[in-house]
Amino acid sequence: MQKYKLTIEYNGAAYSGWQVQLNSYVTIQGKLEEAARKIFKQDIKLLGSGRTDAGVHAAGQIAHCRIDTPYSNDKIKNAFNGNLPDDIVVLKVEKVKDSFHAQYSAKGKTYRYQIINRADRPALLRNFCLHYPYKLNMPLMRKEAKVLVGRHDFKSFACVDSSDKDKDTVRTIKRLVIRKSGELITIEIEANGFLYKMVRNIVSTLLKVGSGKLEKGSVKRILAQKSRLGAVEPVQPYGLTLLKVRY
Repeated sequence: MQKYKLTIEYNGAAYSGWQVQLNSYVTIQGKLEEAARKIFKQDIKLLGSGRTDAGVHAAGQIAHCRIDTPYSNDKIKNAFNGNLPDDIVVLKVEKVKDSFHAQYSAKGKTYRYQIINRADRPALLRNFCLHYPYKLNMPLMRKEAKVLVGRHDFKSFACVDSSDKDKDTVRTIKRLVIRKSGELITIEIEANGFLYKMVRNIVSTLLKVGSGKLEKGSVKRILAQKSRLGAVEPVQPYGLTLLKVRY
């Protein structure tokens, strides 16, 4: 059977994340596999570049699967979209070599976290950003963020299960940019890979430093301790979007 690479966009607000779960069928992967069964009359397993949590969105999630079909790439794409809910869209379908793997072939990912920084809660962007009403010191946040760029052990910024205690927690952040346009703040992070809830923990720490809830130098201190003890809780998932996967 031919292996295909799918580029997928989704609004994760109504879903329990990407991965199919035993106690929930309302997942992105589940909806895609359900659509595939309707179209191709066969069980098709989609493997994603990584698991996005409940409420997290994607502009360019990547998945691969094997399909036995005479359909063209565009016809496969259109068939998927005709059988998916409005908040999930397949943007592109490509034939790939058998050696391609959506997760293991990936060389890097880019995530974006959005924040509305004002007193009043947002209505229009409520599923796509965090409401943070406190005054923020943007220059200090940008200065503190520079400490994270490069190759580091990010254990302090990973919510790791006890069963994963020996997991490699070293990653390389290639770019971390904080922008502010009116009330909207975006934090964009590109890395060779991310640990569980790593982006959300980084954002939470930067916000607490920027609002004065943590003292200057806290990012460097938390990074150096290589432990979740004393680290902050992650921000909510709905401000997070997987923008791009690089191969």
